[in-house]
Amino acid sequence: MTKKSHNRPVFLDLTRIRMPVPAIVSILHRLTGLLLILIIPFLLCLLETSLSGPEGYASAMSLSAPALLVGLFVVWGLFHHLFSGIRFLLIDLDIGVRRELARISALAVLALGVAATVIVLVIWL
Repeated sequence: MTKKSHNRPVFLDLTRIRMPVPAIVSILHRLTGLLLILIIPFLLCLLETSLSGPEGYASAMSLSAPALLVGLFVVWGLFHHLFSGIRFLLIDLDIGVRRELARISALAVLALGVAATVIVLVIWL
């Protein structure tokens, strides 16, 4: 009998694998881009309603709390997509490519997106 090879595949516990912050920012960049494209018809419908007259404007301005929460999420998505797009443009220019700088810039994108959304919320209210 021949001895079996010890180069067998190793079981990977996928629940223990953690994605790095730049990967999370990259995935969120793609998802926010998709969100921004998909929300355009609803925003156009809301704009049309608000421009139809005083009643339409009042109707558009009297949005429910869940609609305002969705609007806040869209604002965050817009800022996150903007800041991460700038980050990716800088990476294309070979600025911030090293692992440490990529991690710092990814954390900065997350923080700036939330901070800009909070600023808009404070101004809005």
